[in-house]
Amino acid sequence: MALETLSSSELLNFIMYDSTPAYTNDDDSSPSPQEIIGSSSIPRHQIQPENTSPAVVQCRKKRRRRPKVCKNKEEAENQRMTHIAVERNRRKQMNEHLAVLRSLMPESYVQRGDQASIVGGAIEFVKELEHILQSLEAKKYALQQEEEEEEEDQQNLNQNNTIINKNSATKQPPPFAQFFAYPQFSCSQNQQLGNKFTSQSKASIADIEVTLIETHANIRILSRRRVRQLSKIVVAFQSVLLTILHLNLTTLDSLVLYSISAKVEEGCQFSSADDIAGAVHHMLRIIEEESILCCQA
Repeated sequence: MALETLSSSELLNFIMYDSTPAYTNDDDSSPSPQEIIGSSSIPRHQIQPENTSPAVVQCRKKRRRRPKVCKNKEEAENQRMTHIAVERNRRKQMNEHLAVLRSLMPESYVQRGDQASIVGGAIEFVKELEHILQSLEAKKYALQQEEEEEEEDQQNLNQNNTIINKNSATKQPPPFAQFFAYPQFSCSQNQQLGNKFTSQSKASIADIEVTLIETHANIRILSRRRVRQLSKIVVAFQSVLLTILHLNLTTLDSLVLYSISAKVEEGCQFSSADDIAGAVHHMLRIIEEESILCCQA
């Protein structure tokens, strides 16, 4: 009798509710969302669809990363403070040395007070002092030559030729010898240089010494003066990617001393001081041959 009083729609809902299947653990397969929607009263918006993208699920399950905590904070703080103290001390010493260096130079060599200007002015000042020293050395050698000639003239009047030969063997070393420590090429008979560090060659036409530090080369050349020799050397240096930064020139009678500071540019084929010395010797040999041909013509 009770069933008869129910309407058709209420009877249908009652039958659907009672016909919900019971799921047990024995069944491995889980019901699909469509079966759950059709057999239960769970709302559709609370059920996750099957085609949900993994990025959305990962975004929902994203967790905050915990910051890495140093195991020993005191040790890290001590290292940081030590590094700061060392760097501060280094800057203090650098500023003090730059101040002393600036005080040793004339004001004309330091236009500004920044570090680059001070160091650049110091380089120019040292090169100028080197040029002055070479000029004084040339004058000193010329005076010594005059004194020796006067002594020889007096000995010719009072003594015989054997004593003159002994005195001529005790002459001073060649000029500018103190500017060459261990030259790669030497044409002078300088006893102070020694044969241990000097690769003397009978075919060498000049004294050549090259020192190389990273990409900067310091070159000293002592040779005989030739016509247009300097311009040819500059052009030859540029052809082999050696940029001349500073150049000092000192002459003495028929000799000339070049002090050159050059930069080895990228792409240069010379990787050692001996390679640069050999190239410079080759340049001078070509200049020598050209000057001889011009004299013969």
